[in-house]
Amino acid sequence: MLSKDKIKRINELSKKNKAGTITEEEAIERKKLHNEYIQSMRNSIGAQIEGIKVVDPEGEDLTPNKVKEIQKERGLHNRDNK
Repeated sequence: MLSKDKIKRINELSKKNKAGTITEEEAIERKKLHNEYIQSMRNSIGAQIEGIKVVDPEGEDLTPNKVKEIQKERGLHNRDNK
């Protein structure tokens, strides 16, 4: 996750961009920080999805096989690493 200072800076630069007062250097900085933020969010969401275990009301595991394989590799949900 990005630091609060970086998020604050992204917001400052976005406001300047909307106002039309952003410099070329600031636009480059904004783009770099924005890309860093997007990558951080993708990593976070990916980790959350990979940790999900889907179970129906009868207790049957319905987790997709692709996710199960990732969970096996990482030792999640007591999946055998076979």
